[in-house]
Amino acid sequence: MKIEAGDFVKFHYVGRFENGEVFDTSYEDIAKENEIYVEEREYGPLGVNVGVGEIIPGLDEALIGMEIGEKKIITVPPEKAYGMPNPELVVEVPLSAFTDLGMEPVEGMYVMTDSGIAKIAKVGEENVSLDFNHPLAGKTLVFEVEIVDIKKAEEASN
Repeated sequence: MKIEAGDFVKFHYVGRFENGEVFDTSYEDIAKENEIYVEEREYGPLGVNVGVGEIIPGLDEALIGMEIGEKKIITVPPEKAYGMPNPELVVEVPLSAFTDLGMEPVEGMYVMTDSGIAKIAKVGEENVSLDFNHPLAGKTLVFEVEIVDIKKAEEASN
């Protein structure tokens, strides 16, 4: 039984950068080995409706045609993942926006703002650069996937 658009699919995955560094996984032991384990997270197969935009396009498209038990390595370019970084999503804010709140901005730190989560790209004498691009924007992602279960579209709606 091959995966078709509209099917509900459960799969395990390991997401790596091109250099082999693991950035995400559905396996608890691999998360621990790679020091990306999150205690609050529930590890296990990811369940998605295929072909409807629930996951990045490159992964969504590559799952179509796979079968239960099948394993595949899928390389997803930035254009089919989180896109290229958009310079318009890097904004300058006054340093006082942090210091007035008693915060010391640190380059590389993530902060929650009224506009969403941003990474502090640069701390200057008067301004702080906030980057609202997705952390994986501009990166080629390599996913190792294993299909665990498939519910056909007509079964899933019953």
